[in-house]
Amino acid sequence: MPAEHHDDRHEHWAQQEQAAASASRDLADVPAVEVITTTAVHLMSAAAVKLGLADDPAMQTDLDEARKLINALAGLITAGAPEISDAHARPLRDGLRSLQLAFREASTIPDAVGKGPGEKWTGPVT
Repeated sequence: MPAEHHDDRHEHWAQQEQAAASASRDLADVPAVEVITTTAVHLMSAAAVKLGLADDPAMQTDLDEARKLINALAGLITAGAPEISDAHARPLRDGLRSLQLAFREASTIPDAVGKGPGEKWTGPVT
């Protein structure tokens, strides 16, 4: 391997390591409630896109991917809700329920009640 290629790779790793250290310092200052809610919002947004609720439904809809994201979101909200205030948890639960209902509506073969995405943690959504 040429020396200059090795140096470029070393510099790249050094920059990545520095960025990771900076992110860790930044996260140390962020309250847990903010990390939980921000993560939930990212999962909600991704699930909405995969449900075809964004700009290009024909190209972006993927119900298998949406199911995975909704399951992860339901687990996070169920586990995280006791750790954050009801004022933070309530809108997250409402958003999750809306996504679960949108999934049921988008499915050509609906899941049995209680077997839809996230219902293992939330209970049946009808």
